[in-house]
Amino acid sequence: MAQAASKTCEICISATGSQYCLECEQYFCENCKTFHSRQKISKTHQFQSSSDVIPEGKSKCKDHNEDFSFVCKTCNVVVCSSCVTGSHTGHAFSKLIDSITQLKEENTTYLRSKIQESTQNMKQIEEGIKEFDVKVEEVVKAITNEGTKLKAMVDKCVAEMISSVNDQSRREKDKLTKIMADTRMELKAGSDLDKQIYELDKMRNDGNVLKSLQKLTDDIAKLTIKPIPEFPNIQYTAKSATDNDVKQLFGNYIISEMRTQQNMNRERELPSPKSDYKQEVNKKTKERGRHLYRCSKCR
Repeated sequence: MAQAASKTCEICISATGSQYCLECEQYFCENCKTFHSRQKISKTHQFQSSSDVIPEGKSKCKDHNEDFSFVCKTCNVVVCSSCVTGSHTGHAFSKLIDSITQLKEENTTYLRSKIQESTQNMKQIEEGIKEFDVKVEEVVKAITNEGTKLKAMVDKCVAEMISSVNDQSRREKDKLTKIMADTRMELKAGSDLDKQIYELDKMRNDGNVLKSLQKLTDDIAKLTIKPIPEFPNIQYTAKSATDNDVKQLFGNYIISEMRTQQNMNRERELPSPKSDYKQEVNKKTKERGRHLYRCSKCR
C-alpha cells in the first residue's frame, strides 16, 4: 500500500513520485507512468498529480483477501475479481474506479446546480428586498400626503368656522348698536321734556302755562322706553375626538407576511395519513440513501 508521506516512485524507488495511479494506488515518476500507460493491462488507468491526492488504503475482500476492484450492480456491493467469477457469477458489474468517477461527476453536477439555484435565489431575494423597500417608501409617502391633505382640510375648516363666528357676532352687535342709538334718542327726548318742565316752573301760572303743561303731558305719554332685549350669547362645545377617530380619517395599509414554498405546499396539501407499510418503505429508502454501497444482507 502506498504511503502518502513518501511520494517516491514505488516502481523504480529512486525518482520522485509526481503521479498517482488511482487504480493501483501507487506513486509513479514520469518515466514509470509512461511505461505503465503503455501496458495493455493498465493503459486505461487514470492518474492524478500526487500533490492533489492523499490516497487511502484499499479495503480487502474478507472471503478472498483481495482488493475490491468492481461494483456488483445487482447486489449494490463492492467485490473483488474472485467474487465476480464466484458468488456473483452472472451479475452486472462496473469498475470501482468508474463508479467512483461517475458518482463524483454526478455529485459535482448536482452540487453546481444547487449552487446555481442558490445564486439565482439570492439575486431574486435582493431584487425582492429592493422592490419591497420602494413599495414601503411609496406607502409612507402616500400616508404623509394624506396627512398633509387632512391638515389642510382642518385649517380650512378652522378658518371658515372663525369667519362664520365673526360674521354672526357682527350682525348681533349691529342690532345692539341700533337699539343703543334708539335708546340714546329716547334719553335725549326725555331730557328735552325735563328742560321744558324746568322752564315752565319759572313762568307765571296762567292759561298759557296750563296749555303748555297739557301739551307736555301728551308728549311725555308719547315717550316710549323700549325694554332691554335679551343679550346674545356665544359658547363653543368641543367635540371629543379620540386617536381612533383621527385614524379613521386615514386609509389602511396591509403588509402580507413572507411565505416560503414549504408553507404554501403545506397549506395546499390535505391531511392524508400514510399506512404503516408506506411509512416503513419510506423509512428504509431514506436509510438506504445514506450509504454508497450496501449488500443485500444489510438492507
